[in-house]
Amino acid sequence: MPVTVRLALLLALPATAQAHAAWDTGPLSHLPVWGAQALLLALWIAGLAGAARVRPRLGERLAFHAATAVTAVALFGPFDERAATSTAMHMVQHMLLMVVAAPLWVLARPLPAWRAALGPWVDPWWQAVLRAGRHPVACAALHAAAIWAWHLPQPYLAAVGNNWWHVAEHASFAFSAWLFWWAVLRARRGHEAQAALALLFTLMHTGLLGALLTFARAPLYAPESRDLWDQQLAGLLMWVPGGAAYLAAAAWCAHRWLGRLQRAVPAGPQRTP
Repeated sequence: MPVTVRLALLLALPATAQAHAAWDTGPLSHLPVWGAQALLLALWIAGLAGAARVRPRLGERLAFHAATAVTAVALFGPFDERAATSTAMHMVQHMLLMVVAAPLWVLARPLPAWRAALGPWVDPWWQAVLRAGRHPVACAALHAAAIWAWHLPQPYLAAVGNNWWHVAEHASFAFSAWLFWWAVLRARRGHEAQAALALLFTLMHTGLLGALLTFARAPLYAPESRDLWDQQLAGLLMWVPGGAAYLAAAAWCAHRWLGRLQRAVPAGPQRTP
């Protein structure tokens, strides 16, 4: 799996340079992209170094490498090359980051490995994430704000036209999605109902946004250069595959909650024959 991650990172470099060169030709245009690549590589290396000390389980190690590979492909692969002109390809990036990579990062539990590699100075950041993760509905609201803000026409076009805004968009998606999935998948005992409610809220508002994109009568983003069918495909991608992921996670949280309630009900007295 580490070989797969290295290949994903290496193959992404030329596609990134080609894609972003068409967007911004200033002298500092590639700095945010290179910075994002360096950060992802540093997090992966820190995870490997820390894993040698904390010894994560096999499933967590596989999830860590898979999350790194999916993030690299989403941010720096061929989808990014097409995102400048295709609303659907841009939506694929968003779905990979928010619905695939983010839950994989949560399942990987990378914080102990990162702390082991980076030292105790990261404890305040770690504790802040853990405290925020105790409030699934608040995390869902933060994630919703990021999704809707960046899908407004002006911020959307700024993101596809400038590398700095593009990286800021994806950073807000990645972080808010990670925090959201952390809050719902790692919900504490007794918070399963809140986690299910947060997932249903996310299912509803992303479905609404997907429906708006699907049934719009004209392209919402740069109508002179983007096709309506491309926008409709983007809406369907958010509406159907994204909605299925949120619905499945909500069903799992509801199952945990109902199971806990059933275990909490005391068994009735047994009748003697």
